[in-house]
Amino acid sequence: MGTIIARKRNDGTTGYMAQIRVKQKGAVIHTETRTFDRRQAANAWIARRETELREPGAIERLHADDPTLADVIDRYIDESKRDIGRTKAQVLRTIKTHDIAAMRCSEISSADIVSFARALPVAPQTVLNYLGHLGAVFAVARPAWKYPLDQRAMKDAFVVCKRMGLITKAAQRDRRPTIDELNRLMDHFGTIQARRPGSIPMQRIIPFAIFSTRRQEEITRIRWADYEANRVLVRDMKHPGDKAGNDIWCDLTPEAAAYIDAMPKTDDCIFPYTTDAISAAFTRACKVLGIEDLHFHDLRHEGVSRLFEMGWTIPHVATVSGHRSWSSLKRYAHIRQVGDKYGAWKWRMPAR
Repeated sequence: MGTIIARKRNDGTTGYMAQIRVKQKGAVIHTETRTFDRRQAANAWIARRETELREPGAIERLHADDPTLADVIDRYIDESKRDIGRTKAQVLRTIKTHDIAAMRCSEISSADIVSFARALPVAPQTVLNYLGHLGAVFAVARPAWKYPLDQRAMKDAFVVCKRMGLITKAAQRDRRPTIDELNRLMDHFGTIQARRPGSIPMQRIIPFAIFSTRRQEEITRIRWADYEANRVLVRDMKHPGDKAGNDIWCDLTPEAAAYIDAMPKTDDCIFPYTTDAISAAFTRACKVLGIEDLHFHDLRHEGVSRLFEMGWTIPHVATVSGHRSWSSLKRYAHIRQVGDKYGAWKWRMPAR
């Protein structure tokens, strides 16, 4: 049964909001709302729509054009030609477990998105990531598939969440390992390697990560066929909105090239290990050694900062790191001294 609610507008006129709700087994399965200038027009619309909705299959057809957010997320993942990335896929799957995912596209308002953000049991920086990935779904749903998912609602929700402190950008890290911490890590992994020769050669991966400034996932993708004497082809380099197919030739420092040359050619990949295995080994070692708040990605920050401390120019550093702009590169530059602190480091070059 339809209802009509009269509401005064800001200009003094009256609008008549007509609403239809269809229930099934006590639950509302469909809602429609329209506003008219005249009550007669609102009554006529209700009568016509109720007749149409009583036709066999009418609700099912409506739902095909107005799916749940969970269904839209599934389609977004399935039809995306780009590699959306492991983290983004995991976030989208997590969103599907929340109440908002069961809502029809036409029902979702900015208030619903704000409520979803408020309910997330994560830090504001992570909430921002969740909304960013969900926003990508909102951006394509209507133009690509004609689903009534309101992109304006997402934009409004971002404004509200920012003003209420529900979202915030992550603080930039400036954590760099000390030589003492690196020595302890290298000794630790040396002991493991001696005891288990088939374990991941972290004594080579850690220095390579520093001297090449490569990300963890990039290290695991480098192939022997992509390696030349003083440079390497970094495939699918991370870049906002442009990851898959973003292949960049990056220069290698002499130390990084030496660590590649020291690796045995037992696989197409130079470092044939998974990112999960490398990350787990590094994290476990830091915990055992009592090294606090050090991430594997901090090694990239260390490598870039080292080059600046050695007096390299921005364009020169970028040929190694692969950054396209100073605004991106400066996040990795945490200069603490002048000169190369690795000049006399025991593991500057690999042991033969």
